[in-house]
Amino acid sequence: MEQFRPAHVVQEDAALALALTEGDEAAVRMLYERFGGLVFTVAHCMLKDRQRAEEVTQHVFLQAWRNADQFEPGRDFAPWLATIARRAAIDVLRREQRRPAGSLEVADLVDSALVTLAPNAEQIETVWSVRAAIEGLEPDERELVKMQHVEGHTHAEIAERLGIAVGTVKSRLHRAHRRLANRLAHLQGPNS
Repeated sequence: MEQFRPAHVVQEDAALALALTEGDEAAVRMLYERFGGLVFTVAHCMLKDRQRAEEVTQHVFLQAWRNADQFEPGRDFAPWLATIARRAAIDVLRREQRRPAGSLEVADLVDSALVTLAPNAEQIETVWSVRAAIEGLEPDERELVKMQHVEGHTHAEIAERLGIAVGTVKSRLHRAHRRLANRLAHLQGPNS
């Protein structure tokens, strides 16, 4: 079998693997520095998710440390780790497939796991129209609208943050909403 790495490098790795079996923590760090990218790449190719691939990478080095006595001295360490990474990624995929699936009718509508359809062209145009209308407001009105609708603050919270009366907040927001309604009148349907 043809080796892809120089023999002296394979021997260095075998020496590190031996040190690993003896519990040498420095060997774990050196092997991680040398093969962390390989293990991550194998896991990421299978899982298609960076976070899960990072978790698998950590798990693989823990397994390698625990099972270092199973490594055959003189063999290349990289394929052994890549095999552990592949098996660990397969285990993750299998666990995910076994998760029970519930009915969508009882799903929480704010659950981030639910898939939403991509917006259509009309929805995108509406969003851009609203953003442009808000950006076209006077700076003080724009700030109030963003504080209320983007940040979710109440009238009292806005008044406190800006150091103005609640009545002032309400009147300025009323004026800003009226301007927005005029600028966005084209979005209203015929029955609105």
